[in-house]
Amino acid sequence: MPRRGRGLSLSTLIVLRWLAILGQTATILTAYFALHFPLPLWACLAVIGASAALNLAATLRQRQGGANLPDGRQTGVQLGFDIVQLSTLLALTGGLTNPFCLLLVAPVTIAAAALPARAASVLALLALTATMVLFFWSMPLPWRLGEHLELPVLYRFGMALALVTGVVFTAGYAWRVAADAEKLELALATTQDVLQREQRLAALGGLAAAAAHELGTPLATIQVVAKELLRESPRGGPAAEDAELILQQADRCREILKRLSQQPEEGDDLYADVGLKQLLEEVIEPHRGFDLAFEVVVRGPPGQPLPRVRRLPEVIHGLSTLVENAADFAAARVRAQATVDAGWIEIEVIDDGPGFASEILPRLGEPYVTSRPQAKARRALAAQLAAATQAARAPKKGRKPPDPLTPIAPSQGGMGLGFFIARTLLERTGGKVTVGSGGRETDQPKGARVSVRWPRQALEVSQG
Repeated sequence: MPRRGRGLSLSTLIVLRWLAILGQTATILTAYFALHFPLPLWACLAVIGASAALNLAATLRQRQGGANLPDGRQTGVQLGFDIVQLSTLLALTGGLTNPFCLLLVAPVTIAAAALPARAASVLALLALTATMVLFFWSMPLPWRLGEHLELPVLYRFGMALALVTGVVFTAGYAWRVAADAEKLELALATTQDVLQREQRLAALGGLAAAAAHELGTPLATIQVVAKELLRESPRGGPAAEDAELILQQADRCREILKRLSQQPEEGDDLYADVGLKQLLEEVIEPHRGFDLAFEVVVRGPPGQPLPRVRRLPEVIHGLSTLVENAADFAAARVRAQATVDAGWIEIEVIDDGPGFASEILPRLGEPYVTSRPQAKARRALAAQLAAATQAARAPKKGRKPPDPLTPIAPSQGGMGLGFFIARTLLERTGGKVTVGSGGRETDQPKGARVSVRWPRQALEVSQG
């Protein structure tokens, strides 16, 4: 897997080069004035001066507000210059017979730790090329006056081989350690993100429990007042029907709060297995009848039966939220489709609305992120109340009343928590949630698409 190179900041490169300049200058002056070695002093100082001039230019650029963020390309160029500069200095002072030739390993090691493999390989090749050049050509090693040190070719060959080995193995080790550190950093960041989402969800659960507790008293008051209104209103009149509606909705709220406070028991039908199409129909059913066309499509491998899946509460709630969001923004149609292959089960919820806004899409899935305007939420309140009235009066027309836990109409308002909760719950079951624009079919080029993909063993009920 290719590793992302981050480079080094300009300030770090400047500090490293100043240290190299100080060390080179001290070594040259000590050898010339203290040890009286006949060095080409001015040529060596000119090479060191070129490095100092480059560093002064970089320092001036930094002080003028130049970018100081890690830059891989800048790091590669700077380290390449350091390799060439050090190689030139070694060529003037004995080449591979100079014990300081091992410093060629340093720039390549830094590159391996800070740059992607391709850039580090180029710098390693540059260092190896410089080693070969120094093997065949360099000035003699300076020595004491009146003495001459002549090292055999075999020794220089051994030094070249040692330098090549050091460059390859040291750079490879640094690259491996840096790659492992980056993987660990990525894993830590991912874990922190998951923990933060779990903590937010746990906090929302506490708020829900507190809300369920606090709503008991106001609901009791509403029921008492509604009963008084029903008793004092003429039977069959509009006021009596409104009072009955209030009582029914208050009972509905009590039933929701009661079921929220109960712990699921083993053997509950919430955990029964169902057919894949039946699961989608159950998720879609509460939203039918609100001027939208809902479609359920299930595709499986040719000649094979469709799998039965676990009816997990997390899956039911998560998919219901996705369908509700699609219904909020759809113009005329919402489609829930499932695709089954040898290893995966994928469920997509697609609408023909405006699609995800570009400014919302990068932050989608975070809490309190929503694109629903407040005016739309206020307009939807009237539609919600009208739908509630129709649902409450349904028994008089021979229609089945809604289930206490099903939404009576798509919710147009909200705090931006629905998708966050749905995504967290679905990912708890092993699914991977992705978002996109438009359906994959050619007949629906626009709109929003949310896809959830599970490994079959995470959702399918074993038939053995």
